[in-house]
Amino acid sequence: MNKINHIAIIMDGNGRWGRKKNKSRNFGHIKGIKIIEKLVKDSIKIKVPILTFYTFSTENWRRPKKEINFLFKLIDHYFFKEINNLVKNNIKINIVGNIKILPKKVRLRLIESMRRTNKCKKILINLAINYGSKNEILEAVRSMRRKKVSTSVKNFENNLYTKNLPDPDILIRTGGKKRLSNFLLWQLAYSEIYFVDKLWPDFNVTDYHRVIKDFKRVKRNFGNI
Repeated sequence: MNKINHIAIIMDGNGRWGRKKNKSRNFGHIKGIKIIEKLVKDSIKIKVPILTFYTFSTENWRRPKKEINFLFKLIDHYFFKEINNLVKNNIKINIVGNIKILPKKVRLRLIESMRRTNKCKKILINLAINYGSKNEILEAVRSMRRKKVSTSVKNFENNLYTKNLPDPDILIRTGGKKRLSNFLLWQLAYSEIYFVDKLWPDFNVTDYHRVIKDFKRVKRNFGNI
């Protein structure tokens, strides 16, 4: 039976869900946070140690400015409101991506959240914010050149945003689309990928367990016969 160390999730469909309910795309984003909370709680219960959520991609800057501003306000408000509960529940927060160009208030909130939860050990939640895998790969190459280290898989991986983390065992993408959307392209090389037709706010713990149950039965070869 396969052990799970890390599950990555592309939370696609929030905006479409909001429109489907005859409300705004932002209504879908609010609902989407509730699903994250449920999965984190369940993952603690079933002892999944690491979750990574694709929260805001480098391509998401092309969205309407009003929606982008709402997303950042939502992130800022969530951590302002929930940081004490995160610490109390022993949940560690880590940001994967280039947060240098985020609005100052949001950037400082995220840095503070990482600092406050740094010693938490029950589960690690990675939020991929202003993340794009192609940019990550290029930056890793540039970093290796600056450091003048030899070209090797180990040195390359040590310069990725995900250094010191195991690669995802599972990738879940909701929303009915079958693509990776510039997410963890290097890290997902041997992950089991599950595309789910449900929009993210409709995804639930039962769906989550169904994926995990299937994964545990899969024979993983990692390129071997």
